[in-house]
Amino acid sequence: QVHLVESGGGSVQAGGSLSLSCAVTGNTNVVMGWFRQAPGKEREGITSIRPDGSILYASSIKGRFSIATDNVRNILLLQMKSLKPEDAATYYCAARDRPDFNSLDHRDFTYWGQGTQVTVSS
Repeated sequence: QVHLVESGGGSVQAGGSLSLSCAVTGNTNVVMGWFRQAPGKEREGITSIRPDGSILYASSIKGRFSIATDNVRNILLLQMKSLKPEDAATYYCAARDRPDFNSLDHRDFTYWGQGTQVTVSS
């Protein structure tokens, strides 16, 4: 079982930066990921990290966002830079029980946080 709680969402101007955190409790030997969903759109996987440190990034955010884990405090981090209006969405962290492969498909993830809102103004 994994419990996830996101924090750090908010409003920022285009070009700005924002960091999100996800506190993880329970089983930490999991694949962790960040997803986002804008109104009327499908949930999009943007980045994920396996326990061995291997990372996937979606092309839409590559070079602007970075994922990291704080294994001491069991926190998943997402640092976002050069934000664009199209990055506005509800951001979710998620966990996948089986760490055997990485994925950006939301169907591969079992546990979800409640989401945190990111607004980007132009």
